[in-house]
Amino acid sequence: MPDKHKEFWQWFADHESEFFNVDAENKMEREHLFDDMAVELQNINPDLTFEFGPSSEKREFVISAGGIRRAFPEVVSLTKAAPHLERWIIIAFRPRRPVPEAIVLGDQQISADTITFSLLDNGKMAGIRLFIPGYREKDSDLTQLGYLLLDNMLGEYDVETRLGLIEMLPSNSKISGDRYPISQLPGLFDNLVTRLEGRTRKPS
Repeated sequence: MPDKHKEFWQWFADHESEFFNVDAENKMEREHLFDDMAVELQNINPDLTFEFGPSSEKREFVISAGGIRRAFPEVVSLTKAAPHLERWIIIAFRPRRPVPEAIVLGDQQISADTITFSLLDNGKMAGIRLFIPGYREKDSDLTQLGYLLLDNMLGEYDVETRLGLIEMLPSNSKISGDRYPISQLPGLFDNLVTRLEGRTRKPS
């Protein structure tokens, strides 16, 4: 285990009670704790980020690469180095979550049920078009919201490793193709990936 990973987990173990109960802290204290976590993770790799699951008997601590592929090995190494922590479930990469009511980024918010999608099949890898109300080309905020939605629906790892072309378009785009509500994305995506992997798998 690299020393920096051992040092991180020792630091986390020393403060785990504070993070476990972070919802009970006042806003200023929460921000201080999250800032400390960000600094500790970025000392390991500047691309690492994190999130906590809801308060429960066991709480999820998700270590993420922020969708940046070059940081994936660090996420895997760091999570594998985690010690047993009675109250925590340590997760590598943002996992799939239930369909959210809304995706929020700073002051921006968009209702998930207003977004539709089309899946693309080039014979080797799945692709996707997201149709987002009010989207404009090079709209960085809505683009980021779109990626957050994909991570939420498919999980960070699948978005980066099993999804090729990602295109975002306004909902009134005239581009052809079947469109589906975002709630159907996980099932349709999994079916397409299974077919694609079946085509590319070499006979034994």
